[in-house]
Amino acid sequence: MRRREFIGLVGGAAVTLPLAARAQQTERMRRIGVFMNLAANDPQSSKQISAFLDGLRERGWTSGRNLQIEYRWAADDTRLYHKHAQELIAIAPDVLLVGGGTATGILQQLTSTIPIVFVEASDPVNRGLVASLAQPGGNITGFTQFEFSIGGKWLELLKQIAPSVRRAAVIRDPTQSSAVGQFAAIQALAPSLGVEISPIDAREISAIEQAMTAFARGANGGMIVTATGNARRHRETIISLAARFKLPAVYPYRYYVADGGLASYGPDVAEECRLAAGYVDRILKGEKAADLPVQAATKYATIFNLKTAKAIGLTIAQNLLATADEVIE
Repeated sequence: MRRREFIGLVGGAAVTLPLAARAQQTERMRRIGVFMNLAANDPQSSKQISAFLDGLRERGWTSGRNLQIEYRWAADDTRLYHKHAQELIAIAPDVLLVGGGTATGILQQLTSTIPIVFVEASDPVNRGLVASLAQPGGNITGFTQFEFSIGGKWLELLKQIAPSVRRAAVIRDPTQSSAVGQFAAIQALAPSLGVEISPIDAREISAIEQAMTAFARGANGGMIVTATGNARRHRETIISLAARFKLPAVYPYRYYVADGGLASYGPDVAEECRLAAGYVDRILKGEKAADLPVQAATKYATIFNLKTAKAIGLTIAQNLLATADEVIE
């Protein structure tokens, strides 16, 4: 190699390397707003956020390097929903990850331009969040979890666990359309299974305690908890009451069973958050929320807690246990 060519090659490398390093240092920082319906200290919160961050890392996004994340936690508190929604809109994030239909609806009223990816939202079309599942059409898309018919599945599972059940208390929020739909599915199936349904309003903990105490005075009782924010917020008390009154109970999410509930049937919300990272990635890379179809949960898991079953004097049939996705002992 000639001396002049060698010097030119070295000089070119000297220029190229600093330019590459400089480009890496000045990589554009993107901002995500995360608005969850849980409390920040709820154990489920860390699972969902960890899944979301894992999904982002798989796609090259790292908080502090090329991503800044602003978190807000509503703790299923109506007052906090509006306050935090306004705060997140004010910082003008590139995209929002939102937990639940209530928070999504509030944000929808505040912005038609910031892309929103929701998880844990039921019935997004009838709620007016999207025009259709296949073509959302606006600035909102995401991952929906429940068809209303799941209420019937909960009642069927309750009867399989405890065939002697003839009465079922159903904890639901009459102000939430999704909970109303789930309750209607339970009511529709109940006569064919020989079960009398007693609705219990989930909004006030004192009302839940009074209603469950009155319900437990009768025989052959069981309980179903629908997927509502208020039930989730009061889940420690609800699980405790079910244990005190020895009521076989079915819940909508695994974390109820991990906290001591008897059984659950429902989707994996943490998995929804991991999948949502894929939509956030695509939006950050230029795609439109309007063009990303709303996806429904495809995997539902049945979970049993044998310790709880033993505590309330219930034996779950072996053939039923064999069909479970997870058994907590």
